[in-house]
Amino acid sequence: MKKQIDSEMLPEYDFSGGVRGKYVSRLAKGSNIAVLDKDVQKIFPNSVAVNTALRALGKALEAVQKVTG
Repeated sequence: MKKQIDSEMLPEYDFSGGVRGKYVSRLAKGSNIAVLDKDVQKIFPNSVAVNTALRALGKALEAVQKVTG
């Protein structure tokens, strides 16, 4: 007979054997995190919105630089 899997979280977990920050160096190497202020978060709610806006700004800056030399 198979053991029934309970999808509920336990009320408590034991992390006493864990190592704090074990993989933080891997995260830092592979990411570029920017923390947005609350007012900016309202305008750009996720990374897709931020990246889209920054790409558009980058294209606009390139166009201005071509015109102004």
